[in-house]
Amino acid sequence: MFKGTEVERLRRASQAAAGTLAFIGSKLAPGVSTGDIDQWVREDTARRGGKPSQLGYHGFPATVCTSRNQVVCHGVPNPEERLARGDIINVDVTTNLEGYHGDTSATFCIGEVSEDARRIVDVARRCRDAGIAVVRHGARLGDIGAAIEELARKEGCSVVEEFGGHGIGHQMHTPPTVPHTGKRGTGIKLRSGMVITVEPMVNLGRPEIRILPDGWTVVTADGSLSAQFEHTLLVTADGCEILTRQEPVLSLNVAC
Repeated sequence: MFKGTEVERLRRASQAAAGTLAFIGSKLAPGVSTGDIDQWVREDTARRGGKPSQLGYHGFPATVCTSRNQVVCHGVPNPEERLARGDIINVDVTTNLEGYHGDTSATFCIGEVSEDARRIVDVARRCRDAGIAVVRHGARLGDIGAAIEELARKEGCSVVEEFGGHGIGHQMHTPPTVPHTGKRGTGIKLRSGMVITVEPMVNLGRPEIRILPDGWTVVTADGSLSAQFEHTLLVTADGCEILTRQEPVLSLNVAC
């Protein structure tokens, strides 16, 4: 549980991550490489006094995950991979500031995109928000997963089960794991002062995934589009505080 000055430091780390994500979103355009994104995250994080939490994490070779089109998560930036008009891309930023971590992601549309792309981005955003809406002291982890899964299913989409949200604080990933599928009334109870992420990965097709030979990049098994949005949350007595909120900025840059 976090309180007092620890919460304030988590707020600062989370706002730093959110600011970097918004900055990256403003620069995305056809022709930009995912390697460019990695360099921009490195530079912007340093300008904000932080360090990229992802760099070197279990050997991850970059400062940010860049997951394009059918990539579900953990896409590795590459100078040869360039964004094209019609792409969607998730940019996942985590910042270590003063020993505390903030984690956030958004899926951006590159120019005009297909109706399917627009739909999966919209559903993924709403699934994240549905999960957040049930977070409060005394709620259970299964309540979050059920809310997300119910909405995705209603929209004819699926939720990836192998990856979930997580606790966060002095480390980027801590217990508990926050599943994005589940049954209401199950799982551990949330307590005021807990800090977690909600970050559902939603597929236009089936939920099955596979990992590419690089050992990191996760793609949809059927090649369908996937999208994700993430916030870091502080659980409170009557709901939660979204520590990485910066929606007025992001909304200008997410074309979908």
